[in-house]
Amino acid sequence: MSDILEKLALCVEFGKINKISPYPPNMKDQDGADELARKALESGIKPDEILENALIPAMAIVGGKFSRKEIYVPQMLMAAKAMNSAMVHIKPFFQSGETKRKGKFIIGTVSGDLHDIGKNLVAMMIEGGGWEVIDLGVDVGTEKFLKAIDEHPGSVIGLSALLTTTMENMKKTVAAIREKHSDLKILVGGAPVTMDYCQKIGADFYSPDPQGAVNYLKQLAS
Repeated sequence: MSDILEKLALCVEFGKINKISPYPPNMKDQDGADELARKALESGIKPDEILENALIPAMAIVGGKFSRKEIYVPQMLMAAKAMNSAMVHIKPFFQSGETKRKGKFIIGTVSGDLHDIGKNLVAMMIEGGGWEVIDLGVDVGTEKFLKAIDEHPGSVIGLSALLTTTMENMKKTVAAIREKHSDLKILVGGAPVTMDYCQKIGADFYSPDPQGAVNYLKQLAS
């Protein structure tokens, strides 16, 4: 792997967004993910190489550390922000069709629930895994999910809930999606959600952390 991609991967892993970013202190005044992604493209490295050889491996390391509780949400968010600053330079190549994504992933926090940190982390990790993410936001009703599915056929669906009171809405949305699109894969997550509940409501996959969702999607795309 080229020197520039190694540096970019480290910036993402440790949350170095750009040159002026003070975090992390030991990388102060160094180029961040923003500058390095731009330089990589300028030096002729292809967008999919940057994704496959720097961003995806770095986010996999971050996801693993988070799963093992070696880092926590603030560090994870910094890594995701660094990845996003690199993705800004790469996204135009996906939009032009020059570089292919692995698939589309629709995600939202279910109706009645306004929590978004967990959902945002999953969305960022999955985007870092090479997928196009359609983030519907929070308090997303069943109709909004169904409309997004119609607009993006063949997508994988992700539902998040942080409250036990909104888990019932998750169940209703899964049932409505199953009724119209029996073949689509549905992932569920959030603090009160369990694998038992996932199976009970007819969803396909549950993970207690974002990396599990990334790994599941990787298997789907292979």
